[in-house]
Amino acid sequence: MTALLLLGFSSGLPLLLTGRTLQAWMKEAQVDVGLIGWFSLIGLPYTLKFLWSPLLDRFVPPFFGRRRGWLVITQIGLLMAIAAMSFQQPAQTLKLLAINALVIAFLSATQDIAGDAYRTDVLQVSELGIGASIWVLGYRIAILISGSLALILADQVPWQLVYLFLAGLMLIGLTTTFWAPEPDEAVRPPETLIDAVYLPFKEFFERLGLGVAGFVLLFILLYKLGDALVNNMATPFLLDIGYSKTSIGAIQGSFGFLATTLGVVGGGALLTQMGMNRALWVCGFLQAISNLGYFSLTVLAKNNLFLLLAISVENFCAGLVTAAFVAYLMSLCNHSFTATQFALLSSLMATSSIVLASPAGDLAKLTGWPVFFLITVAACLPGLLLLLVVAPWNAKPSLICNLDDENNSDSG
Repeated sequence: MTALLLLGFSSGLPLLLTGRTLQAWMKEAQVDVGLIGWFSLIGLPYTLKFLWSPLLDRFVPPFFGRRRGWLVITQIGLLMAIAAMSFQQPAQTLKLLAINALVIAFLSATQDIAGDAYRTDVLQVSELGIGASIWVLGYRIAILISGSLALILADQVPWQLVYLFLAGLMLIGLTTTFWAPEPDEAVRPPETLIDAVYLPFKEFFERLGLGVAGFVLLFILLYKLGDALVNNMATPFLLDIGYSKTSIGAIQGSFGFLATTLGVVGGGALLTQMGMNRALWVCGFLQAISNLGYFSLTVLAKNNLFLLLAISVENFCAGLVTAAFVAYLMSLCNHSFTATQFALLSSLMATSSIVLASPAGDLAKLTGWPVFFLITVAACLPGLLLLLVVAPWNAKPSLICNLDDENNSDSG
């Protein structure tokens, strides 16, 4: 669990460096808000990572095994790519900045493939809930540092030094990978690259059935759409209505972090007490309600107390829903093809924040901030409705996870 906490930190650290934190840097450099919104397409590797995930299932690096070997490769690459951001100037070299950010996103997505596969392989079925919570906690701590702390530091030192400091933090994950335990159960990798590409899809659709599998994939795509729209524009919105980077960063770093921790722990507790299905219902409704916190900031007078409440509610609900959702995705994977199957599922999840949420800046410009945040609440409804099919409230809680081909008939 200690390894999962620190590897979760390593997985979360690069995300905002090409997302919300980079948006704040670009906003300060007077880049157009519409362009900032479209800049989220830099994160396309998070959506497309399933295309190269079979390579991580099929090929085993000559050091540290199938999962940890790929972690070492991507973590070293990320350290160098993030450090290279310290040489960028958004106002003068926007294209070069985009290329550098794209490299970070690609390496980060590949690290996620290896990390997600490692986490799923190393955990027993009974440990999925707590393991997901621990991973998400590390992930959220990294987001706190690469988001909140980065904003505070950027008020004191140049952005270039901020990115250089954050590059050094990748050493935490790299060091952890060296001593992280191997999964207890050794699973033989696919014998050919064709098998690594074809068999994961064949096994997934045969196990669930074509119809159910289709609804599950659509649910994964839409479940966090409302939250993705908010996250894409939260920092430009708060800066636009007059809050300072220090105020945003300080509140996110204190109350926001506390709320995230409570949310992650609460997500694990809900999974244990209510089962997977009901936890997804509760977390989904709370996620939708949390968006109203940002709506309230558009109609209330500027006040740090209101900012504190909005950020705390959003972080608490984000911790809840992410812990439950990660456990759900892990429960859908077969350990023989973890990298490919989890990459496919998490790529669909990332599509909401990368592709479907990319017009958020233009939508906010068209509608204004109050209407925009009401739209984000409505965007949560399709995912909630799909729960009627993929996770009915009164259905018997179960996991769909297959540990090997011999117990497929006992699953789900």
